[in-house]
Amino acid sequence: MYGHWPAICSRIKAAVKRLIAVVLAVLLLAGCAGGRLQTAVEKAAGLEVHFLDVGQGDCILVRFPDGRNMLVDAGSTKSAGTVVNYLKKNGVRKLDFVVATHPHEDHIGSLDAVIKAFEIGEVFMPGATTTTKTFRDVLAAVRDKGLKITTARAGLNILRSDNLSADIIAPHGSQYESLNNHSAVVKITYGRVGFLLTGDAEAQSEAEMLAGSASSLKADVLKVGHHGSKTSTSTPFLKAVAPRYAVISLAADNDYHYPHKVVLDRLKKAGVQVLRTDQKGTIVFATDGKDITFSTEK
Repeated sequence: MYGHWPAICSRIKAAVKRLIAVVLAVLLLAGCAGGRLQTAVEKAAGLEVHFLDVGQGDCILVRFPDGRNMLVDAGSTKSAGTVVNYLKKNGVRKLDFVVATHPHEDHIGSLDAVIKAFEIGEVFMPGATTTTKTFRDVLAAVRDKGLKITTARAGLNILRSDNLSADIIAPHGSQYESLNNHSAVVKITYGRVGFLLTGDAEAQSEAEMLAGSASSLKADVLKVGHHGSKTSTSTPFLKAVAPRYAVISLAADNDYHYPHKVVLDRLKKAGVQVLRTDQKGTIVFATDGKDITFSTEK
């Protein structure tokens, strides 16, 4: 028996080396889970919703399972490079749908640059107008591309196929004191998963949505209205949406002191997980219509 011991030791060492190699390979793959591997999994999931970190503003890229893309807002004027580069980096060549929620600079400031840089399908904007240069630049970009604007209003369907839909559920009216209440609110549903993108809609618009059909507001992910301002995310509205996740798009140490504590308290009391672009950077949700995951990139 002792004469065979060197051979036995040799076989044991070889086996241990193979085991170590397998363990290292598994650890390497696990280490990639937050990087390229996770990205590959997300891209295969079906629907992606990207909340871009554009500082104090909104910009959301929606990538539908059939390959079509939708952009909801485009951040402020100074975000043009960030937005255009992000879209190109993610392989976007055409924006089949563009939604400008309302004509405030922190939502449409870079939209003219986006329209110039990409092939554009349909453009949706509410009936609200302003005399700002930012707004005029967007209209000029639309005109120069030979595009037409469809008025965004409650009840308008953007797309519907199989178990996928994108609808505009606000504004319900056309006369508001605040431009924020003109915000085009987009509800996206894929299978059992829903996203509610509210622009800067305030309590008045929220009340109109509740009166229209509270049951249609249910969503897993809520883009918190008006960057977390106390003018939005009223308690009845939050109860109707009943989200699992809330995304707040804003800049750190902004002049408006967003998000307001009262809104954060409401979300906490409702048991909602809050994700903020000022803290997490760009936030990407992915879903196959059943399960939902997210990743962040600062």
